[in-house]
This record gives sequence, structure tokens and C-alpha cells, in this order.
Amino acid sequence: MLARNGVIAVVAAISPYREAREEVKRNIANFVEVYVDCPIEVLTLRDTKGLYKRALAGEIANFTGISDPYEPPSNPCVLIHSDRESADQGVAKIWRELELRELIHIGCKRR
Repeated sequence: MLARNGVIAVVAAISPYREAREEVKRNIANFVEVYVDCPIEVLTLRDTKGLYKRALAGEIANFTGISDPYEPPSNPCVLIHSDRESADQGVAKIWRELELRELIHIGCKRR
């Protein structure tokens, strides 16, 4: 609804199936897929709740990327390697893509 009315909506979603993401792309005109890639080993080290360790130990069922599948996007608009790029670098990549698509105006200030 927001996109149909010209509002930029940012959604952080665990969307493990490629086909579901492709369906969204077909239905939203200015869909920008951002894939934040990170190795499981790094995610485990960052995980303050210990969910990855528990999932790897078999204590949590249906955990995306561990005991449940995750199908990485084949051609995301923006690819961020969070184990090698800072948050600022990731934001800059996203911002640049939005500028190129003229979804934001070049020269707008990031907050």
C-alpha cells in the first residue's frame, strides 16, 4: 500500500525462498532487493542471544539457514558483505542505488 502511494518503505525481512522474493519484485514497481551476506561463523560470533549456537547444536528446529533452507538471491540490486564492509559502507551502497534509480534525489542528505 505504501509503495502504491509513492512512499518508500524499508522492510527487513527474513525471506528464505527465492520464488517468494521474485513474486514481490513482480508486484512492486520500485522494488530494490538488498542482500546482506555474512558467513554462519561470523553470525554465530555476533549473536548475543546464542540462537545460532543453539540451532547448530540441534536445539532449535526450523532455523533459517541452519536446519531450514535459505535460497540466496541470484541477482540482488545491492549486495553487502557485512563481514567485510562496515555499516556505513553498506548504507552508502544502498543510498547510491536509490539515487541511480531516482528514488531519492542526488544531493539529499543522509540522516
